[in-house]
Amino acid sequence: MRHAIFSGHRPLVAILRGLAPDDAETILDVLIDAGIGLIEVPLNSPDPFASIAAMARRAGERAIVGAGTVLTAADVEAVASAGGQMVVSPNTNPTVIAATKEAGLTSYPGVFTATEAHAAITAGADALKFFPADQLGPGGIKAIATILPPDVPLLAVGGVGAPNMCDYLKIGVAGFGIGTSLYKPGSTAAEVGTRAVGIVAAYDAVA
Repeated sequence: MRHAIFSGHRPLVAILRGLAPDDAETILDVLIDAGIGLIEVPLNSPDPFASIAAMARRAGERAIVGAGTVLTAADVEAVASAGGQMVVSPNTNPTVIAATKEAGLTSYPGVFTATEAHAAITAGADALKFFPADQLGPGGIKAIATILPPDVPLLAVGGVGAPNMCDYLKIGVAGFGIGTSLYKPGSTAAEVGTRAVGIVAAYDAVA
């Protein structure tokens, strides 16, 4: 299911940890060509705001570009200034979520427990990122999902890829964050493009 917050894109978030600005536009193009339109540049990457700005300008309406590993309200402001539209955090921080919504961006905080999930929703999160998903497994996420509002999309991140997407989709997960199985520092655009095509094909086969 493609929820409105994904703007028609597949709910697959490309996590480009370690991306350098010189590679940003080329990597963006191959991801869009493969069918991935949600792009995350973690803030512990080299000069991440330069990469976000370059990708946001080039993407236009073709993709949603944002930041990951966002830990402070100041980071949110910097993401917005760079043209980012999406804020992904590894944790549930109501201050960061509130700053994200005030800036008009979408908020995907990281959660692991029912308490964190409800706190994130109360603070205004648009979707919840269950991380590390492989530690909870589909059964753990399903148990927590039973006490969450059904209209809040759930993303599984960490240890999830083509071989096990189906297990998570069956229990109501909307989509996935894909990291090292898609991109690692030093990956060429051709390599990323090939991996992205495979991930999209695997998702489309079971979604």
